[in-house]
Amino acid sequence: MRILWDFDGTLFDTYPAFTRVMRELVPSGVKEEDILKELKVSFHHAASFFNLSKKQIETFREMDNALSPDDKPPFPGLKDILEKAELNVIMTHKPRAEVTSILKHFNMEHYFKDLVAGDDGYPRKPDASSYRYLHKKHNLDLAVGDRVLDILPAKEIGLKTCLFQNSAQGADLYVTNYKDLSKLLWPTSK
Repeated sequence: MRILWDFDGTLFDTYPAFTRVMRELVPSGVKEEDILKELKVSFHHAASFFNLSKKQIETFREMDNALSPDDKPPFPGLKDILEKAELNVIMTHKPRAEVTSILKHFNMEHYFKDLVAGDDGYPRKPDASSYRYLHKKHNLDLAVGDRVLDILPAKEIGLKTCLFQNSAQGADLYVTNYKDLSKLLWPTSK
């Protein structure tokens, strides 16, 4: 299985940290679950929804960058999938240096053959350009993401799709944990 992965909320449990940071910037009456709901659409959507100023967005990025990678751990069971897969690649809007830093911190960079990051010049998802590039280069089978935004470009280029911890319509597979995904992809392995 040759898998394209989203990063935030898919490989790494980053949304609790993002929610805590944004909590500092929105009005005091806003609940964390409401912040998370808007962040799960996209950061740009949440910033617009909560009417964050350019300065607040800059502050968010500074606060997020100051967090330890330990605040953004890999999801349980992920390494098992990465080890079983024939090939893993990442497509993320996150800057390359930050992705590399987190992967190195958790000793996981060796699991990934390729990476398209937010500062590589490709249009943002749901544009399929970066997915098309990775698919042409690596002949991918599956795209895994936590948002519909992550699977739309995969669908456009003919990849099978999996939504992680999201039941929105449109995916081929749905899982809430990586043990279940492992069973779906490799039903005869232990």
